Amino acid sequence: MGRINTNVQSLIGQRVLGQNNASLNTSLERLSTGLKINRGKDDPAGLIASENLGSEQKALNQAISNADRADQVANIAEGGLQEVSNLLTELQGLVTGSASTSGLSKDEKDANQLQVDSILQTIDRVSSATNFQGIKLLNGNFDFKVSGVAAGVTDFRVNAAKYSGKSLSVDVQVTTSAQQGGLFLSAGGSAIDTNTGSAFTIEIGGSQGSRELSFSSGTTLAKIKDAINSFTDVTGVSAVVSGTGILLKSSEFGSDQFVSVKVLNSAGINSTTNGDNATPTRGVYNRQASAFNSNNTTINSTFANASNAIIDYGQDIKASVNGIAATANGKTLRVNSDFLDVQLTLNTSTAQALGQVGSGSAFTITGGGATFQLASKVDIAGKVSLGIQDVATRKLGNSDIGYLSALASGNSNNVVSGDTTGAQKIVSEAIKQVSSLRGRIGAFQKNTVGATIRSLGVSVENTAAAQSSIRDADFAAETANLTRSQILVSASTQVLQLANQAPQSALQLLG
Repeated sequence: MGRINTNVQSLIGQRVLGQNNASLNTSLERLSTGLKINRGKDDPAGLIASENLGSEQKALNQAISNADRADQVANIAEGGLQEVSNLLTELQGLVTGSASTSGLSKDEKDANQLQVDSILQTIDRVSSATNFQGIKLLNGNFDFKVSGVAAGVTDFRVNAAKYSGKSLSVDVQVTTSAQQGGLFLSAGGSAIDTNTGSAFTIEIGGSQGSRELSFSSGTTLAKIKDAINSFTDVTGVSAVVSGTGILLKSSEFGSDQFVSVKVLNSAGINSTTNGDNATPTRGVYNRQASAFNSNNTTINSTFANASNAIIDYGQDIKASVNGIAATANGKTLRVNSDFLDVQLTLNTSTAQALGQVGSGSAFTITGGGATFQLASKVDIAGKVSLGIQDVATRKLGNSDIGYLSALASGNSNNVVSGDTTGAQKIVSEAIKQVSSLRGRIGAFQKNTVGATIRSLGVSVENTAAAQSSIRDADFAAETANLTRSQILVSASTQVLQLANQAPQSALQLLG
């Protein structure tokens, strides 16, 4: 060594000592914080990934909290609906008991009506009082708001709807008409004419049951019609006089409705009007498949050959709602998808007219509903909507049979002097509607909220694991690095000390 101005060995020692100190400090920082990445320079790409995963984990945890809150709201709504359901069951018993006209005094019926009024008032009170943090749940507050309901729509219910923008048009296209079951009995005149003197005996059947009827010669079509209609509640079949025959129709529409005719005794009624070989006019005819309002021109069977029942079934409407094929029952349509769940009933003329319902749309959803954010990403796919209809007495029922409020004192279906048969139909429909609403809320809790919480819980675990693998320090590795850095710092410090002493050996050259 002959140079003292520049001590290269010392510079090397200083550099290595600095590196070892930096490594030591890094290990100490990681062990003290538990994190492998404490600042951007530690791992720029890893920091970005870690921050993204941390944000996702926070959003997932909040989505779980949202799902828990949705479950709590549903629980409170279910509690109110359960009480309404119990009241409706009690109301059913009162209506049935009051329908007995004998053995029940006027005072007892009045007492029953007092109970009915009390139940109706309690239902309205439960409807208006059930709330979550002051937000009413069963008064229609969470029902969907609609406008522009087409004239052909008699009843509708929006169970769920998700859409972007201010509104959603519900477009209905009828592709196959709804039909009743129907047969035409041609008598060839205004009365039946038997040739044997025995009674003309037929069995009329429908979805509700069947009834055997006998008519003597000369019985007018009007009398036959009246006899058949007197058992409509029993058979589900009604009759009207049409020309020289009787049109039999099922009371309701749909594939589960039918009309059957079985001739037990044709009483010698021949198949022609005058006994010649003219085209048969007496017998059983089907209605036109594509035009229910007119008869098939080909006779199905003469009365003499109708000993086996002749049956004609109704037909469910077929339609699409916003491009989705709807399930149907009679004149009622239902679609149930992730973005739209609606049910609507059409009137007869609209249900039998192919094409679009309404001039623009069947109706337009403009807002409302209960919306819950059940995903980490805030968009339409991450939201779940639920419609909770008003369960007040003026809303339970439908436009065909009436509403529950009609059972109150002085109204058409009161149990003292009103139509108790109609009252029972209304109560049965109300029970069906409340049960359906409870079922939807239960399915929402079990299949939507419950599954979401479980799924989000797994996502949180996996997200946390991914973030940990990127950002958390490996204590085993870091303690090893710490020990190594400590040894290197100690060694480099001693080496630097030796390097600083090395130039002193040049003094020996001065003697």
